[in-house]
Amino acid sequence: MTPPADHDEEHWVDPEIIRPYVVTRGRTRPAHGRFDLISMALAVGPLPGPDAGLDPEHLRILQLCREPKSVAEIAAHLNLPAGTIRVLLGDLFDRELVSAQEPQSEVDMRDVRMYRAVLDGLRSL
Repeated sequence: MTPPADHDEEHWVDPEIIRPYVVTRGRTRPAHGRFDLISMALAVGPLPGPDAGLDPEHLRILQLCREPKSVAEIAAHLNLPAGTIRVLLGDLFDRELVSAQEPQSEVDMRDVRMYRAVLDGLRSL
């Protein structure tokens, strides 16, 4: 995006970059939780009132997550980067306003049979 004609190009910053920074107050990671793109978030309890001290983006996430939504879906609905959504979900998680389900690995890394199958496959090469 190019700066408007009435702005000095040297000091102009694209609003698309500033908004996520402001929304997260400069944070780049959630305080707790990992929140992969396919992690599912679900709002718990009633929507908090206006005195809860939540930003509009937090409230919009809670409205969207009345049914389980992935981080990627929330980011698409709010037109914000996934990293920003992760930080906001972390805020809501810390306040116990959302529950999160992390994706489950398809393979149990402690399963000895998996390692034997890998070794057998390598030996057959």
